[in-house]
Amino acid sequence: MTFIIIITLLCIFIPCYVYAGYPLILILLNKIIKKKQIQISEITPNTTLIVSCYNEANVIRKKIENCLALDYPKDKLQIIFVSDGSDDGTDEIIKEYAEDNIHLVRQEGRLGKTSGLNLATSQLRTEIIIFSDANALYQKDAIHKLVRNFNDPTVGYVVGAALYVDTDADSASSSEDSYWQYEIYIKKLESNLHSVVGGDGAIYAIRSHLYETLDAKDINDFVNPLQIIAKGYRGIFDQEAKCFEETAGSFYKEGRRKERIVNRSFRGLMKVKSVLNPFKTGLFSLEVISHKLLRWLIPFFIIGMTVGFLVLSYNDFLYFQIFLLLEITFFWLAAIGYFLSSSEKIPHIISIPYYFVLVNISSLLGIIQALKGNIQVTWSPPRQHKSASSPVLSKRVGIIILLLIVSVSIFTEISLRAIN
Repeated sequence: MTFIIIITLLCIFIPCYVYAGYPLILILLNKIIKKKQIQISEITPNTTLIVSCYNEANVIRKKIENCLALDYPKDKLQIIFVSDGSDDGTDEIIKEYAEDNIHLVRQEGRLGKTSGLNLATSQLRTEIIIFSDANALYQKDAIHKLVRNFNDPTVGYVVGAALYVDTDADSASSSEDSYWQYEIYIKKLESNLHSVVGGDGAIYAIRSHLYETLDAKDINDFVNPLQIIAKGYRGIFDQEAKCFEETAGSFYKEGRRKERIVNRSFRGLMKVKSVLNPFKTGLFSLEVISHKLLRWLIPFFIIGMTVGFLVLSYNDFLYFQIFLLLEITFFWLAAIGYFLSSSEKIPHIISIPYYFVLVNISSLLGIIQALKGNIQVTWSPPRQHKSASSPVLSKRVGIIILLLIVSVSIFTEISLRAIN
């Protein structure tokens, strides 16, 4: 029983540490350790903006016009759109702007975003490369804000702030934005101490000589920044370099997106394991373990916690009986959230538990697939997905319903034991 109690407490501690303890440690370290100042300057190095796209005909023209309106010297900015075999007219729209120095690099077939970026970067001669997505609209001075940080020779990559514009559209968008604001806060704290963990496909820049040709299975905005850290550079988060985009738009789409990101990122971290070594990367190892690795593994700790609660509850440990009832209540709220997920507005007391369960089930599925060697190479913009059910979604439904059935029987049993 002592061993089970220790393991159960550990499984409780890790999720609490990841979501609350780690931010508190970052705040404390930011107060104790002097912030590493960046030697910024209003420089204008030769820069290439690379926009990845696949079947983006509905937003591509708006993105091109946004690129053309950027406040950066035209003779120092090259703009390339990389199309991963688009077949909806995206490429034809891009070609209309050829006279405005908008360049199209078409990759035949669906080979994935990373392969497209390898193709686009192979002939570049500019000092800085900026990566973006087709639906991310940059603030006019975003490039200026990004590149000013490269005046400091220790900086290898810079991540901007991607902000959501549809946060009040529905409960899914609101939940996603709340989570993202929490992420942005952590990024600022990490950047002050050492480096922000990973890039952001919507807006991040690197020194071009630090780009390594990646495997098609690599997620570029995570693996490449890790490689840059391993080379001894820093990664900076600049909150003033802004772009704006819409959320995934539904709980289902957000779950699919999370699964794909974790699936590829978990493999990517295993590829650049050296960043986990504190003797090599210092505080960054704490950041990447706490912010990424442990967070992805939270589903396994939740499973361990639940098993521990069950065993200890049936052995009449009162506190763990209370914990189990609280957990059951939480899962009940998540299950109700699932059945209401198609509604535009859901109370936060329901939407937050559902969002938490959804992203953790997505993480679990992503890691399992990664361990099996199944990596999602190609992608589709979340707004292209239909909200209809899918085999993956059915698995989630099955898990939630199973939790419901088990929780009812456990709740009844424990209640009867307490009465007796």
